[in-house]
Amino acid sequence: MNKQDNTTTNISGQHFIGGNWTGKADSFTSFNPVENKPISWMFSEATQQEVNEAAIAADNAFAAYRQTSSIQKADFLDEIAKQIMTDIDDIIAIAHQETGLPLARLQGETGRTCNQLKMFATYLRSPSDVRYADAANPERLPLPKADTRLGYLPIGPVAVFGASNFPLAFSTAGGDTASALAAGCPVVVKGHPAHAATSELVTKAIARAIETCRMPAGVFNLIQSSEPAGARTLVQHPKIKAVGFTGSLKVGRILADMCSARPQPIPFYGELGSINPQFILPALMAENAESLARTQVQSMMMGHGQFCTSPGLIVALKDPALKRYLASFTDEMAMQEAAPMLTPGIAATYQKMTQALMSIKGVNVLSQGKAATASHHTRPLALTVSVSDYLANESLQDEVFGPFAVLVQCDTMEEMDQLIAALEGQLTASIHGLERELKDCGQLIENLSYKVGRLIFNQMPTGVEVCYSMNHGGPYPASTDSRSTSVGIESLKRFVRPICYQNMPSGQLPADLRPENPQLITF
Repeated sequence: MNKQDNTTTNISGQHFIGGNWTGKADSFTSFNPVENKPISWMFSEATQQEVNEAAIAADNAFAAYRQTSSIQKADFLDEIAKQIMTDIDDIIAIAHQETGLPLARLQGETGRTCNQLKMFATYLRSPSDVRYADAANPERLPLPKADTRLGYLPIGPVAVFGASNFPLAFSTAGGDTASALAAGCPVVVKGHPAHAATSELVTKAIARAIETCRMPAGVFNLIQSSEPAGARTLVQHPKIKAVGFTGSLKVGRILADMCSARPQPIPFYGELGSINPQFILPALMAENAESLARTQVQSMMMGHGQFCTSPGLIVALKDPALKRYLASFTDEMAMQEAAPMLTPGIAATYQKMTQALMSIKGVNVLSQGKAATASHHTRPLALTVSVSDYLANESLQDEVFGPFAVLVQCDTMEEMDQLIAALEGQLTASIHGLERELKDCGQLIENLSYKVGRLIFNQMPTGVEVCYSMNHGGPYPASTDSRSTSVGIESLKRFVRPICYQNMPSGQLPADLRPENPQLITF
């Protein structure tokens, strides 16, 4: 891979609206978090007028795009993936400069981004969803029964917010964009300012796919913005019919409240983070304390703790095996490097939160990584605390975005259950135990299942498989709608709405509601 020099890479810094690049690139710069200094590219700050133009362009494209066939949409998604892969060297090199994420990680994330697009394309070519119809019964008394068939329509233009920690898989052409396009909805992406150049390069690939597949120009739009005003204008625009967001609870809640306060409220699908608790049962701890500790640290350190599924809470019983676990955990942590985070703001928040937590009564430092050698680096940290002190301090239960975990020591299994009862909603939780002891933990498993969107056994949570059966969501505050997922085929359903066709002539029915569809179940 040839690393691109930022002075020669062609970055316009503009918005992409209705098929055209527009805007004056003179407002904010990219930033290199490793070197802790700005990159020379300048970007345009979206004005209210430009956001308005993007939303209108998406709405204008909706009438044509919703009429495209499933095969045409599938070809479009495949072409986006193809064009991204054509530019993969440039995209990865630029993303590396803007995020500091390892090249291998970005290579894998680009592949995942393309696989998401291809998965939806495959689904569109061979939809397997069951459809329902009720046959007419004109002889029914006291009133005749009409013919009714349940279908689905795309809801309209979708606003997608790029995520700081996934510049590709949860950003410009990521899961929210892929699922919205698969559903038949045009998209307006609000690029994340931490990787604005990456967003532009991916948008250029999408633009070529639009032209190749002859899609309506406004089917995809990118606005660049580093200020809250751009986000507010976008989510409040009357042409926007839904929002997909991956980010912090604070910002997500602000946007969600805006969506619900609109004259015509719209759905807000926010994935807002999680502490992803790990429950270690005693028999497995006795057998594998050392390997469990090493695996925990390795998972916690993936992406320097900047995964939404990073394990930030460990719950175990106090017994001799726990002492072995703590010793191995401490040794493994001591080898971990301090490092920069995705942005200076994220690093500053991590430092502020961890300093505050260490000062709480009853909290002890379990272990730390190597000391930071630069002011913008963050040091890995693990704290330990009793159940009573953990439950007494809400700040200990908040997500700390970064290489951090709290280990809670329980005296009994009943205390584990008390902790589960106090948990907020989570994206994931893991239970580590031998099969024989899991048989005796049915109530604990059931209680925990009501707190999470994905319940994992004997594995760490980091890594979300892009597949048909995945659920990436959970009870609030993990996500704003626990019935939805932001990963997997089911994510498409966020951007469609049901419609019942009553007594519609068969020739006018959508293809999936006609009698020849083998997936149509008629009652």
